[in-house]
Amino acid sequence: METDRTQTNDDWFERALAADAAEQAAAYLADDGFTAQVLTRLPQPATLPAWRRPVVVLLWLAVAVAGVLALPAWFDDAFRGAAALLVGHRFALSDVAVLLTVLGAATWSVLVYAARAE
Repeated sequence: METDRTQTNDDWFERALAADAAEQAAAYLADDGFTAQVLTRLPQPATLPAWRRPVVVLLWLAVAVAGVLALPAWFDDAFRGAAALLVGHRFALSDVAVLLTVLGAATWSVLVYAARAE
């Protein structure tokens, strides 16, 4: 019984939409090509110089090469710092439990945030 009422309401809505579309089509004003003429007389958009793209690519390539060359030193510094921190500090079982709890809470928070429905 609920299905019949929904179909009747949908049919009414479809008819109203079709009537509105027909009304809008009847109200169209012909401009005899005026809009097309105006659009053809508009100035062309400014284009970038041909040399710009290769220069930008070259600059990004230089940044990437510098990053790759500097990466081993950064990695070495970070690894030595982390190793010194871990070796020089005694961890109690409660420290490990707190660390795992914080990491687990952060992981679940990110998962819940990413899976939310908007």
